[in-house]
Order: sequence, then structure tokens, then C-alpha cells
Amino acid sequence: MKALKARITKGLTMGSRVATCDNSGAKVIKIYSVKRAKTVKGRLASAGIGDLVFASVKKGIPGMKKQRVLAIIVRQRKEYRRPDGMRIKFEDNAVVVLKDDKGNPKGTILKGPIAKEAADRWPGIGKLASIIV
Repeated sequence: MKALKARITKGLTMGSRVATCDNSGAKVIKIYSVKRAKTVKGRLASAGIGDLVFASVKKGIPGMKKQRVLAIIVRQRKEYRRPDGMRIKFEDNAVVVLKDDKGNPKGTILKGPIAKEAADRWPGIGKLASIIV
């Protein structure tokens, strides 16, 4: 995992239900924790593009439901600013489910565009991405 170059506005809070954009078997997951999140005492952590989150599978194939998984956020509706001044936002929120905490995706196909920040930070996701924005 590399450092981020842009300051990403955190668009997803704990408890958010997010669609997956891969073929891992999970369809909708619920975020319950954000890895490496620092907040004020009593405040819920939030996550943005490129963040590693812990989630539970809410909809998917019968073998995947109720499992706890690691995921990376690759798209968010909340716009964020890149260092060159460009503002980026996507149509939907989406995550990629991981096999391990090293950043290897569980699925083999990623549907839709992937943010450049997520692809740079997690090379395993960048290799499978068809469109990087």
C-alpha cells in the first residue's frame, strides 16, 4: 500500500451499505470498521477512495452471506479534489472485496471505472481494472 497523493474527502460512514463491483460473490456489503482511521473520541469513522474497510456481506451468493470481509473503496459519490485542481465524483459508491490484507482482490473481473488513487495505492486492483479515471 502506497501513500495517497490527494486529500480524499471521506464519503462513506460506518454502517453504509455499498455495492461491490467485482465477481467475488458478494453483491452488497455493510461497512462496520475502517482500518487506520483516526477520529475524535465518540465520532464514527468514515472512509474515502483507497481506504481499507472491514465489512459484512448483506446480499450475495448463499456461501458469502453473513461473512466478514476486507474491502477497498474504489468509487464514491462525494466529490474530492486532486492536487491539480480537478474535482472528481462518480455515479455510485463501489468496493472491491479482498482475499487478504495485502490488497489481492477475490474476484477476477472489475466492472466499471476505478479511481486513479485506488489503483495507484493498491497495485493488485490496478492490474485488473479495465478503466482508470
